[in-house]
Amino acid sequence: MNADRAFKDAIYEQIARISRAVMHPRRLELLDLLCQGPMTVELLARKSAMSIGNASQHLQHLREARLVKVSPQGTARIYQLADDATCDLFLTLRSLAERYYAEMREVTDSFLRDKNELEAIEATTLADRFERESPVLLDVRPSEEYDAGHWPGALSLPVEELAGRLAELPQDRTIVAYCRGPYCVLALHAVEVLRQHGFQAVRMAEGVSDWKAQGLPIEKGSNAS
Repeated sequence: MNADRAFKDAIYEQIARISRAVMHPRRLELLDLLCQGPMTVELLARKSAMSIGNASQHLQHLREARLVKVSPQGTARIYQLADDATCDLFLTLRSLAERYYAEMREVTDSFLRDKNELEAIEATTLADRFERESPVLLDVRPSEEYDAGHWPGALSLPVEELAGRLAELPQDRTIVAYCRGPYCVLALHAVEVLRQHGFQAVRMAEGVSDWKAQGLPIEKGSNAS
């Protein structure tokens, strides 16, 4: 029995390495960002509003758990997920929090209520809408995330460039803006700008990592706008 117990303790200790690595909310945010594609620590720090030092420390914990790997690219060091299973882990944790914690809905509703932007469509609804009116799908993430993977046929127009490039968009078609997923605010800001300028616009609730998990096709490549 002692040998049996030692065996089980050793196995669960290895599993616990993963739980300890992801127990910090900022590390979960880094995983969410890396689900979009490989990035430098400088880029991850900027997008997560962390110092480079703090981002590096959190990435080190994720590397020690082998959830994240790093490789040199010229003078830069590029961080990426170990594989798609790491992104699946993040999506599973997010889904469980949505299922079990009413606070998730309360925080989300409170944030969206002030923006008067509660409508969000999903991939299945989008497919139906394409059959009827062919909306314009707009990827408002930074261009490097678009290049790493995007909805087939989507236009890349980062949200910080949107106000200066509205003339590139058709006024007579619905604009569907998406970013990193249901809790990314870039698409919300994009819809606000578009509606203020007379466009009919809604946001997509899901992002690239959600579509990959559903087995939907993803395109890679440079800016298609």
